[in-house]
Amino acid sequence: MIDSQSNPVENSSEKTPGVLPILPLFDTVLFPKMVLPLVVMQEESIQLIDDAMEKDRVIGLVVAKEKEVKEIYESKDLFSVGCSALILKMAKTEDKKAQLLVQGLSRFNIQEYTQQQPYLKATIETIKDIDKADKEVEALVANLLSLFNQIVALSPGLQPEIANMAKSIKEPGILSDMVASTINSTAEEKQKVLEIYDVKKRLKEVTRLANYQLEILELGSKIQTQVKGDIDKQQREYYLRQQLKAIKEELGEKDETTAEIEEYRAKIDEKKLPEEARKEADRELDRLSKMHPSSAEYTVATTYLDWIISLPWQESTKDELDIKKVRKILDEDHYGLEKPKKRIIEYLAVRKLKPDSKGPILCFVGPPGTGKTSLGKSIARAIGRKFIRISLGGVRDEAEIRGHRRTYIGALPGRVIQGLRRAETNNPVFMLDEIDKVGSDFRGDPSSALLEVLDPEQNFSFQDHYLDIPFDLSKVMFITTANILDTIPPALRDRMEVLWLSGYTEDEKTKIANRYLIPRQREANGLKASQISFTMGSIRRIISGYTREAGLRNLEREIATICRGVAAKVAAGDAKSVSIKVINVAKYLGPIKITSEAKARSTTPGVAMGLAWTQYGGELLFVEATAMKGKNGLTLTGQLGDVMKESASAALSFIRSNAKSLGINENFFNTHDIHIHVPAGAIPKDGPSAGVTMLTALASLLTGKAIKKDLAMTGEITLRGQVLPVGGIKEKVLAAHRANIKSLILPKFNAKDLEDIPKKVQKDLEFHFVDKMRDVIKIALEK
Repeated sequence: MIDSQSNPVENSSEKTPGVLPILPLFDTVLFPKMVLPLVVMQEESIQLIDDAMEKDRVIGLVVAKEKEVKEIYESKDLFSVGCSALILKMAKTEDKKAQLLVQGLSRFNIQEYTQQQPYLKATIETIKDIDKADKEVEALVANLLSLFNQIVALSPGLQPEIANMAKSIKEPGILSDMVASTINSTAEEKQKVLEIYDVKKRLKEVTRLANYQLEILELGSKIQTQVKGDIDKQQREYYLRQQLKAIKEELGEKDETTAEIEEYRAKIDEKKLPEEARKEADRELDRLSKMHPSSAEYTVATTYLDWIISLPWQESTKDELDIKKVRKILDEDHYGLEKPKKRIIEYLAVRKLKPDSKGPILCFVGPPGTGKTSLGKSIARAIGRKFIRISLGGVRDEAEIRGHRRTYIGALPGRVIQGLRRAETNNPVFMLDEIDKVGSDFRGDPSSALLEVLDPEQNFSFQDHYLDIPFDLSKVMFITTANILDTIPPALRDRMEVLWLSGYTEDEKTKIANRYLIPRQREANGLKASQISFTMGSIRRIISGYTREAGLRNLEREIATICRGVAAKVAAGDAKSVSIKVINVAKYLGPIKITSEAKARSTTPGVAMGLAWTQYGGELLFVEATAMKGKNGLTLTGQLGDVMKESASAALSFIRSNAKSLGINENFFNTHDIHIHVPAGAIPKDGPSAGVTMLTALASLLTGKAIKKDLAMTGEITLRGQVLPVGGIKEKVLAAHRANIKSLILPKFNAKDLEDIPKKVQKDLEFHFVDKMRDVIKIALEK
């Protein structure tokens, strides 16, 4: 509903009924004897108008307390005092609106609402003015007419005739209502006038409003006169600011710039910044106070101050130092992973004994899906700290870590400072994910920038290029994650405490699936525990037949596939509950995807089974050797790297030099060529650990003896017949266990690495530790 200028009407013969339909008004107030145009848009309100037109055309107009339109109004939404009105004219437009011209009749007070739908109705009590004529009233009338004449003279929007109309009004109450409805006041102020029944008091209130309106108009005229000579077309924006400034000065208010600077100063005082940060903040604030708000530097300075104020310089969370409780939370969230859990418990124990100790910088290294990132979240939950994670994968710009200098447009602090601002505490658990995948180019080397972040001896005064003041990172508990260590620069690796998260055994995966993965996927797919269940055999079948991984991601995907299949049946009403057994796993996942290569391989001489390490865990590696007529040639295929080729040459040289003792015809090499192939030719392979496997394959081929079934091996060889230690033993042993290998040949020096391997795996496998190449041949070949 909208309003326009009100005009007084001398008299109305209409009498106000005791029950009226109530029409809410917004941003306007109708006074008795005044005429007001209205536009009605709501369907319920148009129905109210139609009903009134069919009867006595009298309605009640009451101002709503809030400006937004509601479908249903309650008594608390409207003021209790309104004005009854007679609909003089009504016309409907094409866009389903009703245009009204209404005349105010009398004030009324709402006694009770008798109807809510489709529109409001209420019983009302008509209120008469309390009018006692005396000299004070006459003086107030004269003064109000004088003020009104001045307002009309200074207001371009008011016609001069309206002042003469006001002089012709004899009743003080109607005069005060007419002036109140004409001057530029808020709806709340006009409503206050409507609620004053005593004419003398009403005259005083309207006089106050008129005085205020006149002051504003006179001030505007004064300002216009002062600055008129300084304005041209290009200075219009400046003029408007000057006008606003002059108004505020006259009213005793502060301009926005001064208020903003004082607000910054109060926030800086409240923040309790370190000494160096406080000096920089005060210096920037002094610069800001001398700048014009429209300058580009002003925005740069305010953004900088916002960053300083919002950083957690002193704010920190209290650590949970109950060791048993922390251990319980870590065990709830993750199965296994004893070494990382033990390290966290040790850190908290030290914190309990020495509260000012520095946080550790841990690096979780392991294949994908082994729980590195989720372990970081669990650590934060266990010790009661905030958790912040940033991914460093693909980051090539040093400014991502250290921030941009403020000379650049759109400069911001680096990700470390941004993360602390989000955490709102200076001691969160801060995870730097995928630190092994940081790159470098002409923009700098982010890994070099991380040296300061991850060095406990330096990070207490980390200097971000944007802030250019030291920030203490020593309370932050940094955790980094990586799949491999080889790509991490040595200087950066030296600053981190490396904790290996190797792959899981089948038993561990089975327990994790039961405890975590199945409940999570069941909930994610809208199933209840009573609607789906997995047998232990079905879980093992999924692990062995459909996944080959060190982690758990593919296992969770396969479980999710089954849950979706069951959800489809339940939703269609084909089943109420489904039990997943070994025999019906293929129904949801299709044929078995992975079969044991060890079983499928031929047991003919010349085929040996080795073990390889990849960033995704351990893998079986087959080496095939064959001989053909030729002249002492050696062919190597399967995308082998230089180190692997050298291992093949060393194995062949050892066998040729010891041919007689091994029972091989020494003239064989002069009449034959040898070809060594490592299958999966599309995958590059390298490293020294296949030396033992190549030696065994050649020995088997040249002696004509088959290699023992279910035997795998790893180890580096030398020309002098030594077997040297290799890395990745845990991953390789777990890969052999997954493939149902029964026996392993390992370097003697690697026997100590069995400490990290689960006891059940050790029981299931037979280990042969060797340091001589001859011992490998004796153990590996059938007699």
